[in-house]
Amino acid sequence: MAVVHVALQVPLARTFDYLLPQGAHPVVGGRVRVPFGNRRAIGIVIGVSEQSELAADKLKHVSEIIDSGSLYPESLWHILNWGAGYYHYPLGEVLFHALPVLLRQGKNAETAPLWQWFATEQGRSVALDSLKRAPKQQQALAALLQGPVYRHDIAGQGLTEGALQALRTKGLTDLRSHQPVKGDWRHDFRVTGERLRLNTEQATAVGAIHSEDQHYSAWLLAGITGSGKTEVYLTVLENILAQGKQALILVPEIGLTPQTIARFKARFHAPIDILHSGLNDSERLAVWLKARRGETAIVIGTRSALFTPFARLGIIVIDEEHDSSYKQHEGWRYHARDLAVFRARQEDIPIVLGSATPALETLYNVQQNKYRQLTLGKRAGNARTAAQSLQDIKGLALTHGLSQPLLKKMHTHLDAGNQVMLFLNRRGFAPALLCHECGWIAECQRCDHYYTLHQQQRLMRCHHCDSQRPLPHQCPQCGSTQLVPVGQGTEQLEEALTSLFPDVPITRIDRDTTARKGALEQHLSLVHKGGSRILIGTQMLAKGHHFPDVTLVSLLDVDGALFSADFRSAERFAQLYTQVAGRAGRAGKAGEVFLQTHHPDHPLLQTIMNEGYMAFAGKTLEERRMVALPPFTSHILFRAEDHDNRQAALFLEQLRHLFDASPLRDDALWQMGPVPALLPKRSGRFRWQLLLQHPSRVQLQRLVAASLPLVNSLTLARKVKWSLDVDPMDV
Repeated sequence: MAVVHVALQVPLARTFDYLLPQGAHPVVGGRVRVPFGNRRAIGIVIGVSEQSELAADKLKHVSEIIDSGSLYPESLWHILNWGAGYYHYPLGEVLFHALPVLLRQGKNAETAPLWQWFATEQGRSVALDSLKRAPKQQQALAALLQGPVYRHDIAGQGLTEGALQALRTKGLTDLRSHQPVKGDWRHDFRVTGERLRLNTEQATAVGAIHSEDQHYSAWLLAGITGSGKTEVYLTVLENILAQGKQALILVPEIGLTPQTIARFKARFHAPIDILHSGLNDSERLAVWLKARRGETAIVIGTRSALFTPFARLGIIVIDEEHDSSYKQHEGWRYHARDLAVFRARQEDIPIVLGSATPALETLYNVQQNKYRQLTLGKRAGNARTAAQSLQDIKGLALTHGLSQPLLKKMHTHLDAGNQVMLFLNRRGFAPALLCHECGWIAECQRCDHYYTLHQQQRLMRCHHCDSQRPLPHQCPQCGSTQLVPVGQGTEQLEEALTSLFPDVPITRIDRDTTARKGALEQHLSLVHKGGSRILIGTQMLAKGHHFPDVTLVSLLDVDGALFSADFRSAERFAQLYTQVAGRAGRAGKAGEVFLQTHHPDHPLLQTIMNEGYMAFAGKTLEERRMVALPPFTSHILFRAEDHDNRQAALFLEQLRHLFDASPLRDDALWQMGPVPALLPKRSGRFRWQLLLQHPSRVQLQRLVAASLPLVNSLTLARKVKWSLDVDPMDV
């Protein structure tokens, strides 16, 4: 009897056995089609044997063998199996997570056609000046006149889908299917772009990485904002690509890094592919196949790009390694940074973690000699470190949240022909709507949280569950029409600045103004061309942007970040402040950072402003050590939700008793809960959590792994929605 063990894309921590047809030869890591319930499902072969725990007459036969070879390189196969165990998530779900959608659906793992934008005959004959009133269309047509552009590559070229579609409507451009030609880029590889002169620190970093690029080594490239980390990446990649090897570059969000992508494309005469959410399924499969065959030199992508198979992977670079978007918050809750280090070790290649504000876990690994630190302490070129000042706003009259000293500084910088950036991490018009007569506050009943007022859309929207309702004309409680906004958001700030600076162009960048495809690129292009003088934004503006004419950056409301129940909030604020402050004075102009606060003596502010992020990190690590918090201990968080606010807490209480009764439990285990989550109700469900902490990661993993098979025996396990999160970022 030949039995194949199959992992299916189902939320069950088990595999399924099937009988093989006569003469069938499946491969481990290949796909098969099998009967499952009343349907046929795609599964991944994880093993073949001659026996099963079930009797032969209980087993069904495999319907079809799809692949003749494994879809996973050996190292990636090991990583995914290890990741399923470490994060305690069903293996089938993990294996399918790493595949493009079309392969999950059973499509052949063959070359998929790509779509190209090209200039039509009419487009080649039209005068570019005729499009001067539509600059984005003019830019797009000019690019296509130089040659076709792959659809998945338009963001890297600084183009937008909207502009190209508008040109298509005019008959100037069109799309065509293009079957990529198999080729070996290594024979034609060369560096085409301009190399910047490296300073001593940059050259030292490049030399250190290059000296050990033939085997695994983990490097933390800790460089202040504007110190030229990207140039170090590019120079290191020159050596890797010249050896015929491939590179994987992970970035927090593709939409926020068009400048970085453009620099990579300008530097290397080699195929570069980008993986992001804007690709359709065929384009994703095409990039996956090209990397697997070695036909692309560099893949740049967000966290899921980590699971791309490569023929000759030579290095992994993680830009802004501290960013929380590398952590998956739903389903398989892996951390791409941590798995990337594990992959580099498996592939025996170097990995570079770059950040101006390294995560405390990363700095701890440096202390433990697991990583080696390279420091860039000087700004590249002739850029100077921005001056920092702090304004105590207690008792000061504020105009729409702006103090008079700040308004005066804004006038000074604007009069000098420079740009000003105002940071307010709260979108919408106001975070609450209040009845002036009776005190009623508009609240989302599904989340027990205040609605955010969006004045321009005449809507109230919950930023937790995305529910919305029209703006009421009168109070539903007392009938009064005296409804007033409380607090300030970016939309209100934009409206106020329009009246305060009537002749100054203003750009607001947040999720509301960049929701439309291509909108972010249009806003950034306007800023870079000097068409906008005041920038208003949320943390979207803090990540990796280079604004050469911004000389004043101000953080308007930071006090909320100073007092939080989450022990990581201080670290997040320090990172955010440092990143935002780094936007000022990046091109030789004197920069200034101006911070408004009611708590100027707060030790967190004093440390960051006077001693810098690394001093803050050192002090915070020592505090974490003293109170036994990560990275000096390990956390696993269990979450449970219900509709009646009873069963979730009872389920977690049963779970706690389960751990207490385990023979693997020791006195070092600390449990907190069940307690309500920080947001106790969301989308109509009540949320509770149970936190497990232990100084030994290995011991905690053993305890949880041994106890999980017993969880389904708990009476409430199937009556609540529950999940577990290993190394949680939000506690």
